[in-house]
Amino acid sequence: MSEVFDLIKKAIKGSDEDLTKIGINRAIILLAIPMILEMVMESLFAVVDIYFVGKISEEAIGVVGLTESVMMIVYSLAIGLMTAAMAMVARRIGEKNPEGGSIVTVQAIILAVVISLIIGITGVVFAEDILRLMGGSEKLISEGVGFTKIMFATNIVIILIFMLNGVFRGSGNAAIAMRVLWLSNGLNIILDPLFIFGIGPFPEMGVQGAAVATTIGRGTGVLLQLYILFNGKSIIKIAARHLRVAFDIIWNIIKLSSGSAIQFLIASASWLFIMWIISNNFSEEVLAGYVISIRVIIFTILPSWGLANAAATLVGQNLGANQPERAEKSVWTSAFYNMLFLLFISIIFSIFANPIIGIFSENPNVIDAGTTSLRIICAGYVFFAYGMVISQAFNGAGDTFTPTVINIIAFWMIQIPLAYYLAKYGTEGVYIAVAFAESILAVISILVFRKGHWKKVKI
Repeated sequence: MSEVFDLIKKAIKGSDEDLTKIGINRAIILLAIPMILEMVMESLFAVVDIYFVGKISEEAIGVVGLTESVMMIVYSLAIGLMTAAMAMVARRIGEKNPEGGSIVTVQAIILAVVISLIIGITGVVFAEDILRLMGGSEKLISEGVGFTKIMFATNIVIILIFMLNGVFRGSGNAAIAMRVLWLSNGLNIILDPLFIFGIGPFPEMGVQGAAVATTIGRGTGVLLQLYILFNGKSIIKIAARHLRVAFDIIWNIIKLSSGSAIQFLIASASWLFIMWIISNNFSEEVLAGYVISIRVIIFTILPSWGLANAAATLVGQNLGANQPERAEKSVWTSAFYNMLFLLFISIIFSIFANPIIGIFSENPNVIDAGTTSLRIICAGYVFFAYGMVISQAFNGAGDTFTPTVINIIAFWMIQIPLAYYLAKYGTEGVYIAVAFAESILAVISILVFRKGHWKKVKI
């Protein structure tokens, strides 16, 4: 037991061990523990944020849900850049070429700034139209358009914090990524009630206060990331010689990140469409219940992404070290651990869904809607476990095309048509479509992964 605790302590503190040479279980623990703790804080923020917003009104919950559904496009681009940076940096580290990883990092930052400027201008100008298009009422738009504008205007901190944490993960420095999100989200949680309700010297901003708190928290995290990169306290270090534009590397990042971004855009757009189906076919109370249930689901899914990201890093580094079989074994081991975790969570949710949703709203209609959503969607958790790990394994290998195709099949050919059709039978049909599509995605991913074509990808 003392050895286990020492290993966990080392994982949290940060380790410079060669992940391509130590035992696979040890490597998974060193990476997964800080990644899971990082995602725990991210998921805690998501739940606390909606808790405070829920104290304002159902419209406030709705505007957050509708805005974040559209903001999933931003998150998808951020995840695309994160995936590309993580995969390329991991491959360079596996090749024992940290200098190459530093060059990749600078080019990814340049690309992130350009993308965020385009998104920010577009989102601020068309904020009201976006909410209206998503089915938001005029009352909802009037109350929450400020939230939408702030989130779009400051999207650069979202993109950078995700992308730079991908750099740290790819280099094997998952403990740094963990500290960054703990700082940014911890600050966010503290500031949320202060800005929303106007506590003490802070102005009462309502739902807009949630956006301000998020921006300050994530912005602080980005400043810490840049300090660490320039201060030389990580494997990847940025020096003056790296501050140049390398169009060939930027092009490689674009090719890799575009595949990953499209992959996540496909998934995000499907969730966007699910939100549209609910907001246009059911009441705002049902929409609020669904938004709350999704936040609760995120609370458990995000820690699982910690294991998935650990698998992706191990795949990238082991392929760089010419150890494809070790890379594959790392994936199956990570997926098994993930399945055990989500199986336990699904049992808890099926039993305690009603009181869990009741924490965030006192409206019985909202609670009923959220309870139904939570119980049905979490029924597919065991499949989710394998699907998310294997999808990330493809990305870690630099094969972003395969999971993109799988996402098209699962989400656009199955989930959306099925949800649209089943919506006429009630919200239960929509949630069944979500769980079924995620299960199909996992099955297809396993079958394709076993073929092993991902082992031959060069980046």
